Amino acid sequence: MFRRIKNRYLRYFTIFIYFIIIFFCAIELNFLWLFGYSPDMEDIKMPTMSQSSEVYTADGKLIGRFYKENRSLVDYKSISPNIINALVATEDVRFYKHGGVDFYGFASSMISTAKGERRGASTITQQLAKNLFSTRKRKSQGLIRHVPVIKTIVYKFKEWLTAYKIEHIYSKQQILTMYLNTVPFGNNSFGIKTATLKYFNKQPNEVTAAEAATLIGMLKATSTYNPRTYPERSLERRNVVLAQMHKYNYLNKTAYDSSVRHPLALNLSYIDNTGMGDSYLRRAVEKWLDKWCKDNDYDLYEDGLKIYTTIDSRMQQYAEEAVAQKMKMLQKRFYNIWGNKNPWRDSKGVEIKDFILKSEQRLPIYRMLSKKYSGDTTKIQDYFKTKKRMKVFTWNGDKDTTFSSIDSIKYYAKILNTGMMTMEPSTGKIKVWVGGIDHQYFNYDHVNQAKRQAGSTFKPFAYVTALDNGFTPCDKFTDKPVTIKFKDEGKDDVWEPKNADFHFSYREMSLRWAMGKSVNSITAQITEQVGWDKIVNYAHKIGIESPLKSVPSVSLGSNDVSVFEMVRAYSTFLNKGEKVDPLLVTKITDQKGNVIQEFKLKAERVLSEETAWLMLYMFRGGMEEPGGTSQALWEYPDLWKKGNQIGGKTGTSSDYVDGWYMGITKDLVTGIWVGADDRSVHFNSSESGEGSHTALPIFGAFMEKVYDDPKSGYTYGPFPKPWSKITKQYSCPTPQISYSDTTSSDSLDMTAPDSAAAPVTPPTTPAPEENPESNPPAQ
Repeated sequence: MFRRIKNRYLRYFTIFIYFIIIFFCAIELNFLWLFGYSPDMEDIKMPTMSQSSEVYTADGKLIGRFYKENRSLVDYKSISPNIINALVATEDVRFYKHGGVDFYGFASSMISTAKGERRGASTITQQLAKNLFSTRKRKSQGLIRHVPVIKTIVYKFKEWLTAYKIEHIYSKQQILTMYLNTVPFGNNSFGIKTATLKYFNKQPNEVTAAEAATLIGMLKATSTYNPRTYPERSLERRNVVLAQMHKYNYLNKTAYDSSVRHPLALNLSYIDNTGMGDSYLRRAVEKWLDKWCKDNDYDLYEDGLKIYTTIDSRMQQYAEEAVAQKMKMLQKRFYNIWGNKNPWRDSKGVEIKDFILKSEQRLPIYRMLSKKYSGDTTKIQDYFKTKKRMKVFTWNGDKDTTFSSIDSIKYYAKILNTGMMTMEPSTGKIKVWVGGIDHQYFNYDHVNQAKRQAGSTFKPFAYVTALDNGFTPCDKFTDKPVTIKFKDEGKDDVWEPKNADFHFSYREMSLRWAMGKSVNSITAQITEQVGWDKIVNYAHKIGIESPLKSVPSVSLGSNDVSVFEMVRAYSTFLNKGEKVDPLLVTKITDQKGNVIQEFKLKAERVLSEETAWLMLYMFRGGMEEPGGTSQALWEYPDLWKKGNQIGGKTGTSSDYVDGWYMGITKDLVTGIWVGADDRSVHFNSSESGEGSHTALPIFGAFMEKVYDDPKSGYTYGPFPKPWSKITKQYSCPTPQISYSDTTSSDSLDMTAPDSAAAPVTPPTTPAPEENPESNPPAQ
């Protein structure tokens, strides 16, 4: 009888052992896709930690990083014994005795749990398996994940299997090193090196026993025991770790007593200067590579790519310096003009009374408050009127102040912003990308996200349409009133554009003079003759992708476009009539330098070489023709050495909302926009708000810096000679000028003037707005 019972239990035990073996095999093989992925021995030998991708300039400077886990790897010899001892004493005291799974610890934890005392039983190796190989993430989950209790058993078995594999391949020191390089320490800190720097400004081999205990204590719950946010909890937890170290003889009594009396003593002064912060350029690279990453199954934030951009670090610096210098002065000018008056105005100059309320309603918080308070506007306004401490942007640095939400809306609505891009048309390489004045406060990119009315910078598309369809630069039109009848969405309409100075000279002007002086009436006549539909087609063909409403005013820039599009389109003229797709990234490599992808220039011929060259000749008219709108560039003497030539076009939209300058040298095309983010906020006169007074000075200051640097690679010189035979007359007789001929017309036709009465010869003194002054503090 006893033998039968013994044999029965032996049979049950044997069946159980076979079941466990079969269960482990099923998990390992992912039988019928029930259990999900399990790392094999090759995976264990070649673990893939999430690594940041790095962004470099063309000249090799690190300018940004993409990461989900901010980590820096470190080897075992560089880790203080205090950290190792604290980890083992607290997380896995039998670490050096087991082979990956501590069944003794597992059994004792089960008994403790049965008594109501929850205690973890995972070894350091098991935790490494979970962290490094994501054994509980979706990739590792099979169909069994839908069964509550079984899925937990599967997770645990899978961790055991992986832990055994890890112990089979790696030494104990290697396991500890991998663990400490992968474990999170809160505040987006992954790995021990990042943690020791962030919390104590020390390398991992320099930390004391107390500091090591603080960090290891966080592993139980990084948020709960974060020493920055919960110092008392962290101190209490640290002392528990120190007690464990003393209990298991990693600290003697004297060292233990000294350590528990020591304060947390955090040192949060470490500043990461590795270029991993966010920026306009970093975001532009991310957007530029978005489709490539999807198509090629790469993750910028995890795959450790090295991305080499076309950006020139010196030119980028010069552009940012020019923006800071000129925008600071423009902001001062803007404050001086409006004083205590609110600048949000309609087209008649009348203040928009509900501007603040509408600004509030556009904020996501407004919808949340409306739901919370059931639409009670009094309570909502109480929230917006409540004062609180905050930092705000100023041109003198961040400023601590006390603002309500309404104060903040008013303050930031008055801040002017900008977008700037420079491209080398012959290679398609983007050399400069300035998306705004400060990414921390204004993260909307004004190069490729923002689209604004182009004003007179759009006029060249009318002129290139004319030149490509039988006209010559010397063909003449009379500056006189124009009436154009057309249909807009099936309705009869009439357009009678005015010149910006509300004056018609009734004199004949060549196309070159008219474009250089930016005469609305002649641009309108050209539009009528070649057809506004055809101008839209040419603009799209040359490089504008935004939808354009085909109406007569299209040629005066009534549509919204981006700086990126305008630079691409203007580059077509300098690139012999070939449109290029701008390049922001040239190549991508892996961590070892192996090239994954190279990006090549894509070009398409859209204009003849003759038409493209004639347009460059037309652009020079902005400097060379009487009243040319680019002539404020004479104020920058370093631009005019060694026979240098510059072409360009200014532009200003209705009510001086948008100021533009498109500048062309023999090598580069630069586009600049200036304005407030809200179109209701703007300058109030041509003298202060036209493109020649807002965007053009940035170009002048930038190009001076480029030319003054012999290492920039860009030198003075004339525009290129004709690339092919020129069959059309272009050398026009010099007009006899009068005072009225030296005033420009540059703004959208239906608004007040945008005249830039710039002399044909360099001025003897700088313009008043060029005197550097700082903006007033936040108020």
